Amino acid sequence: MARYVKDFSEGDKDQKDLLGGKGANLAEMTRLGLPVPPGFTITTEACRAYLRSGDVPAELRVEVTMAVRHLEDELGRRLGDFHDPLLVSVRSGAKFSMPGMMETVLNVGLNDASVQGLAELSGDERFAWDSYRRLIQMFGRTVLGIEADLFADALDKAKAGRGVTADVDLDADDLRALVGTYKQIVRDESGREFPQHPREQLDMAIVAVLDSWGTERARLYRRKERIPDDLGTAVNVCTMVFGNLGPTSGTGVAFTRDPATGRTGDYGDYLVNAQGEDVVAGIRNTLSLADLERVDPAAYAELRQAMRRLETHYRDLCDIEFTIERGKLWMLQTRVGKRTAPAAFRIACQLVDEHLITMDEALSRVSGAQLAQLQFPQFAAGADDDERVLLTRAMPASPGAAVGVAVFDPATAQEWAAEGKDVVLVRRETNPDDLGGMIAAVGVLTARGGKTSHAAVVARGMGRTCVVGAEELVIDPAARSLTARGRTVREGDVLAIDGTSGEVFLGAVPVVASPVQRYLEDGLDAALAEAPDEETADLVRAVDRILRHADATRRLHVHANADTAQDAARARSLGAQGIGLCRTEHMFLGERRVLVERVVLATDGTEQQAALDALLPLQRADFTDLLAAMDGLPTTIRLIDPPLHEFLPDLTELSVKVALAAERGEVDDGDVTLLAAVRRMHEANPMLGLRGVRLGLVVPGLFDLQIRAVCEAVAARLADGGDPHAEIMVPLVGSVQELRLVRERALTIMGEVAAEHGVPVDLPVGCMIELPRAALTADRLATQAQFFSFGTNDLTQTTWGFSRDDVEGAFFAQYTANGVLSVSPFETIDVKGVGQLVETAVRLGRATRPDLTLGVCGEHGGDPESIRFFDAVGLDYVSCSPFRVPVARLEAGRAAVEHEGSDSR
Repeated sequence: MARYVKDFSEGDKDQKDLLGGKGANLAEMTRLGLPVPPGFTITTEACRAYLRSGDVPAELRVEVTMAVRHLEDELGRRLGDFHDPLLVSVRSGAKFSMPGMMETVLNVGLNDASVQGLAELSGDERFAWDSYRRLIQMFGRTVLGIEADLFADALDKAKAGRGVTADVDLDADDLRALVGTYKQIVRDESGREFPQHPREQLDMAIVAVLDSWGTERARLYRRKERIPDDLGTAVNVCTMVFGNLGPTSGTGVAFTRDPATGRTGDYGDYLVNAQGEDVVAGIRNTLSLADLERVDPAAYAELRQAMRRLETHYRDLCDIEFTIERGKLWMLQTRVGKRTAPAAFRIACQLVDEHLITMDEALSRVSGAQLAQLQFPQFAAGADDDERVLLTRAMPASPGAAVGVAVFDPATAQEWAAEGKDVVLVRRETNPDDLGGMIAAVGVLTARGGKTSHAAVVARGMGRTCVVGAEELVIDPAARSLTARGRTVREGDVLAIDGTSGEVFLGAVPVVASPVQRYLEDGLDAALAEAPDEETADLVRAVDRILRHADATRRLHVHANADTAQDAARARSLGAQGIGLCRTEHMFLGERRVLVERVVLATDGTEQQAALDALLPLQRADFTDLLAAMDGLPTTIRLIDPPLHEFLPDLTELSVKVALAAERGEVDDGDVTLLAAVRRMHEANPMLGLRGVRLGLVVPGLFDLQIRAVCEAVAARLADGGDPHAEIMVPLVGSVQELRLVRERALTIMGEVAAEHGVPVDLPVGCMIELPRAALTADRLATQAQFFSFGTNDLTQTTWGFSRDDVEGAFFAQYTANGVLSVSPFETIDVKGVGQLVETAVRLGRATRPDLTLGVCGEHGGDPESIRFFDAVGLDYVSCSPFRVPVARLEAGRAAVEHEGSDSR
């Protein structure tokens, strides 16, 4: 029989798959002897069984009964007892942290009778009724699906009736009356009484937490974070300890280092006379841990000792939830904390210097996505005052510079973002239902909350710029406006928020390159010389240190996709070790387009050759400059790939132009001839038509021109004392005979150029693997190819039968929503489909030619997850856009060390 329930004393931190992150860490803290309230975990196996059948397994009810009785015996109290009630919390806890996405119910076991017993036991009638109203409010929203605003509005009315603004100013009689109001809301909205039986409350709360795994906001978060849908959540049932028992009680969240900056020290938020959800919800602004030291020095000292012990044990930044009940510290949760990109790099290097982790582990603690965030621009310092209208200065929660139009609800944020607008989501405080808007926004601004509020935690996890606790802002969601310092900002007005300083500006603010981007392009010394403060310099040094270690560790080389000498030089400055893809068709645009038209419109071989001859010196100059920029490094030049009609006017537009001219009697013979050529070359599906190697064989002069231009550029560079390493790549090959024909022509032209210039010209010839047939016959292609480059964009299109330009806007959103796709296969390699073709081609190709060089030049070459796959299957290099080169270098290093790294997803 499956065992679905585990006591906190039975597990450890390595059982996240079974116990979820929260349950595994509660078990670990129990094992360490830290003060954890007794409890038990319902495993993820139970959730998966429930999701499969739609029914709670019968065994689970039995095991919960046994666990509750064990808890009652241990504590000497009974669940919901009239005189000495045991109360419990019911919390979700998936393997990967999903802050605020799933459900929690506190104070389970309270009812009309046990609330009296709690009052007697605690000697605090106000506390008892406050706990009861919290249960009804949470239970109503979470379990019964009642709109949260109904309870919030009733609470606001109760405070207004008493003339107070804070919850803590309501007395026992006020809260008793509020309980009556809440119970009436439950009757009106659910059609039933609030359940009085403690076990019924517990069972319903457990099912609600299991159901919360499948809510839309949870699915949306998992898609964003690429968390599998089939993991399920654990459920943690824990003895209640109370932070709302008066001025010697409270609740808080602490970090062993600052998760926003990485500074060492103790950081966190604390609320006196409150329960845990008050801190996370951001409804009340919080005190700092320094304030806690003044309020309760003994509990603070015990907390600091526990924090140090946990950070030493986990060897990482720890995020801790705690409650102080009348001076007694209780640890409710710990996990490896989410952190911003700057904090990730700083903390990794700090832990190395403290001899807690190795450099390999430090490399595994950061990610390419975090490095990419550090490359983004930031607000310019010292801009004119007229450009910087400061609205307020609040708490920086997640760094960055975000400029966008203000919106006041998540639906508008999503709608406007879909129209291409940058938006800043403005809320009093956020809750899990705001997730869609937070994903759509470039920045988040809240009037309430601290560094551990929902807005702060979620924004940090997503890399969104965020400012919280802006108390000066008076936000009116109904009027869709905010006011601050005598100014009114309406929806659609531009805001600029600085997640590093906490400043909020009205209007756009100029941005400049980030210090990390300055380092990547110009080197460490230049970046340090311009660093505005030591914190920035420390960040730059941390990035340099980890990136240098990645370069020393990685097996994969990193090349860049570059079509011009300028792009190549920039890629080289960013650390590219070669050019993996030069798209020569880009050299035929602009003023040269007319020369391509002459090739198409030629009526005989002589006319066509003349047009090609005119292109030769232009192409030769392009390649000479490119090879000079990449001197000494491999430079892979792809022969022309697109169909020729892409260089000609649009068929419909040209047809209309000719027809209108004919009506006016102003016929242009050139346009008529051109229209005939465009019609002749028009294809129903050009992606699979006359392009790539097919074009080169049908119009052989095109490939000959390009090959000769490359060879003459190599000869010119050799004559100038250069060290060119050009490679010729044939696109869209499906048959070995196609490649053989092009290779033979290439070898002939190399021989001719070598003889003409008196220098050796022996260039590698390879092909792109972009068609399933090419991958499946790679052993035959390898007889003619000296290298393969996987064109994973087209390989994905031809494997899936997708036209990327058509499908991404047409139905990909629906496919991700209903689970057909977890992520676009054009963004991250489809390992089970396209990946299998890549793996097959690697195996077959190297069986024929063991020294076959293998690379990838699709957009997947810069995607972190794809890079790990390419490293695993044995490719020699990845090639990506110049901007992504540093990211690829870092991820190639992470792939090499093969550590799991922090569980901070």
